[in-house]
Amino acid sequence: MAVIHFLNVKEGDCSIIEHNSGRITVIDVCNAKPSGSLTEALLAKFATFERRINGNFQQKKYPVNPISYLKMLGVERIFRFILTHPDMDHMDGIKTLFAEFRPLNFWDTDNRKEMPGSAWEGSSYNEEDWKFYKSLRETKPDSGPRRLTLFSGARGKFYNVGDDGSPGGDGLYVLAPTPELVEKANESDNDYNDCSYVLLYRTAGNRIVFGGDSHDASWEHILNNHIEAVTGVDLLIAPHHGRKSRRSYEFLDVLRPKLTFFGNARSEHLAYNAWRNRGLSYITNNQANCMVVDASTTPMTLYVTHGHFARTINGNTSYNHSFRAWYVGPIMKGLIP
Repeated sequence: MAVIHFLNVKEGDCSIIEHNSGRITVIDVCNAKPSGSLTEALLAKFATFERRINGNFQQKKYPVNPISYLKMLGVERIFRFILTHPDMDHMDGIKTLFAEFRPLNFWDTDNRKEMPGSAWEGSSYNEEDWKFYKSLRETKPDSGPRRLTLFSGARGKFYNVGDDGSPGGDGLYVLAPTPELVEKANESDNDYNDCSYVLLYRTAGNRIVFGGDSHDASWEHILNNHIEAVTGVDLLIAPHHGRKSRRSYEFLDVLRPKLTFFGNARSEHLAYNAWRNRGLSYITNNQANCMVVDASTTPMTLYVTHGHFARTINGNTSYNHSFRAWYVGPIMKGLIP
């Protein structure tokens, strides 16, 4: 059964895919730290279910630790870790994550980003994570996790080619970046958003797009080269956490996602109107805490870990012990008002 988890991790990103193959993909990480016992992790998780806060729900105050969350799922090893791009809010805790789960494969962009020592003054991020990432970036292919730098249209065993060479695998397709977008980011040396991975995940006839921190040049490429694949998708993980970021939103006119997941940011920084003006639905981590999607159903089914939010959407909600979250409903137009 394919399941997607979009975690509430402060103002960063972390998504988990449980594939039909049993393999685990983690896309980005934030707020990762050494976890306590499994019992502590479970108690912390259950504590979010019945927290009743009116207004904007304020779930940003109650982020989860991805390491505890993965252990709660029973994950012992990550098959692939994908770093969409080299910004710290996408690799916060990467050193601890790799120590705990020893990913077999590491997807990275072919970037040359550097971080000056002054960048850590007053930073909430750990320089050790950056140093660890740089060591991964410089790792030889035959040592440590296997590092892959993939570009738009890449094909390969396990991620979108099966064991026998047939299409499929784990259903992951690279829409962006291109070598040209990565080189442009390297030349600018200050904006690596358009060298971000944009991924399409296909399963059971459903299509999910993970937007990373992609910007306009990425979407120009995607719409020119992959328009059929992204027209009318089922779920969008919003680019740049859903922030406005001085960008065009014309790509939404093609994607027309049935539902979009936003991360955490102050309300004035989120691009609500780009979705509202198009009649598109979204939910945020600040409302729902973590979102869990059963991608084996058609349409897919949404669960959230904040029970109070679930009840505001579906008065008949119930707690699902398999997904450790509250039932909201099938992901279709009109699910989220």
